[in-house]
Amino acid sequence: MAEAKQWDVKQLDRIVEKMIDTVQHSKDEIFRIGEQSRQEHDHLLRELEEVKQLTVQAIEEADQLEMKARQARRRLSEVSQNFSTHSEQDIREAYEAAHELHMKLTMVREREKQLRLRRDELERRLASLAQIIERADYLVGQITVVLHYLNSDFRQVGELIEGAKQKQEFGLKIIEAQEEERRRLSREIHDGPAQLLAHVLLRSDLVEKVIKERGTEAAIAEIRDFRKMVRSALSEVRRIIYDLRPMALDDLGLVPTLKKYLQTTEEYNKGVHISFVHIGEEIRLPSRMEAAVFRLVQESVQNALKHAEARHIDVKMEVTCHHLLVSVKDDGKGFDPLVKKENAFGLIGMRERVELLGGTLDIRSKIGSGTTVFIRVPLDRSTDKTNKEERKR
Repeated sequence: MAEAKQWDVKQLDRIVEKMIDTVQHSKDEIFRIGEQSRQEHDHLLRELEEVKQLTVQAIEEADQLEMKARQARRRLSEVSQNFSTHSEQDIREAYEAAHELHMKLTMVREREKQLRLRRDELERRLASLAQIIERADYLVGQITVVLHYLNSDFRQVGELIEGAKQKQEFGLKIIEAQEEERRRLSREIHDGPAQLLAHVLLRSDLVEKVIKERGTEAAIAEIRDFRKMVRSALSEVRRIIYDLRPMALDDLGLVPTLKKYLQTTEEYNKGVHISFVHIGEEIRLPSRMEAAVFRLVQESVQNALKHAEARHIDVKMEVTCHHLLVSVKDDGKGFDPLVKKENAFGLIGMRERVELLGGTLDIRSKIGSGTTVFIRVPLDRSTDKTNKEERKR
């Protein structure tokens, strides 16, 4: 019986190894498709920028030719109406000039039309590639969860069969949480520094063209914009690093950490004023609550800066007998809360954090009138003593 059991264990291990190899191969293939799509996306993005420039040039050239063609037609009309005072040579030259300009204008209009069609086609292909890239990233993340599960819980499955259900649920929750956090960071890096750096690369390619076509002053203006984009990318990278976990939150608590974060954010964003008011007793809250409230304020402030383009942000936190109340108000461009936006991961994440704390989230906004985020989280005062003892240990 022992030999049969040992053989069964080895056979199961070999099956698991084959499963892992197959899943890993599938992951590599999906990753390769995603990378190829990214490369094609970047290539088409550069081509789209060039096509847009050529379209603008074609429109300007057509406008100039249209003006000249109208002048040539007026000249031809004048010559034709005053046939007795103009020679046949004058009439022929006027006709040929009008005809030549008309032909040039027709060719330029046709080129403009083709450029517009190419631009629209490129935009459609870019949208399709973006969907492929997003789907590939999602599948790679899901397969990574499976691989982690196979590598951790399914190896030596014969010896670990007892209690497998509990380990499976616990392991999957941890892995899914890790993968979700990685996806969040990946989205932030893709939407922030990666996009900025891609634009920096495109703008750097344009500097040389600008010097040749429009001169030194225009090139200097491009370089200034180039420098602003690099500074913005650096700021995004620093923000993401800080987002990973502010150490002061564990050492000092929520209020001092928020003060420091808002002060630092104000320094990085020139021309933006951020105020912070704390009302009530400054107490230590459960660690998970402090982390969640910090993330909620952080997400609200970043939304105000990045999407609302706010210049003034007021953060207010009040501790009452039974609740923690937080409001984040900005003077940005606002939005319509009734209109659902695709890929609104930030607001979805905020609502999930508040729900985990048993609280409520209310967002009031109007286009052109700023946004106010209200957060209400219940407090359990009976846990204050326990929290203090846990922090001492």
